[in-house]
Amino acid sequence: MHQTLDSFYSALWQDYLQFSPSAGRIHQLLGGGGPIVNDHIALRTFNAAGIGLEVLAGHFIDMGYRPAGDYRFVAKKLRAKHYQHPDPAVPKVFISELLLEECSATLNQLVAGLLRQMDPGCSADSRMIYSGRHWALSQADYQTLLAESEYAAWLAAFGFRANHFTVSVNQLAGFDSLAQVNALLKQNGFALNTAGGEIKGSAQLMLEQSATLADRVRLSFSDGEARIPACFYEFAYRYPQADGSLYQGFVEASADKIFESTNVA
Repeated sequence: MHQTLDSFYSALWQDYLQFSPSAGRIHQLLGGGGPIVNDHIALRTFNAAGIGLEVLAGHFIDMGYRPAGDYRFVAKKLRAKHYQHPDPAVPKVFISELLLEECSATLNQLVAGLLRQMDPGCSADSRMIYSGRHWALSQADYQTLLAESEYAAWLAAFGFRANHFTVSVNQLAGFDSLAQVNALLKQNGFALNTAGGEIKGSAQLMLEQSATLADRVRLSFSDGEARIPACFYEFAYRYPQADGSLYQGFVEASADKIFESTNVA
């Protein structure tokens, strides 16, 4: 199925709000209910047949996106790419995948068992991007994955959906800096990710980022329910390059810490 950009992002946002209820409140706080420019979205997947990074990216390429950057997160065993649309008003897309060949046999066996439960044809539809979890998952298996990879555990628990949306602070009325946004969020009781500092990046790196800690939501497992970290909201401030245009890439060291917004501990 081919979707328009508007219908795709509307559906993706509505799904995301179910797992990041604080994002709706922050959206109201920062924008007063008016439009807020989304800098980028982020998606997670495994590098497995039929659902790998390039498979997900194909849906965005069909909507006009083009590859724009490659990234590697050695300690977390991830690789990522970001994609941009010719229309600068359209959000960038950051897609990462867990490199299963670098993970343990136990993790690989568990993930293979999950993926066997998927309809092999589901990835042909762009709605797969926000289709959620396609498999049954026990709390014991979630905990086993969590012990090795927070990323794998999150993906096993939540499946395919936006891990986060990102406010473009540059285009946010009434704010001149990311520090101002963070201060207002804290005044209103929102907890921020402090891994690597509240603000990750710098003017020298051309990008500053911050993020809330993921909302904890009650999730159903095959053997009960548990409250676990779901999705979060990010904030990005981009600096102008020599030609005056805003930097459009990502900083690996900062992104590495942003991933930790969904950490359990």
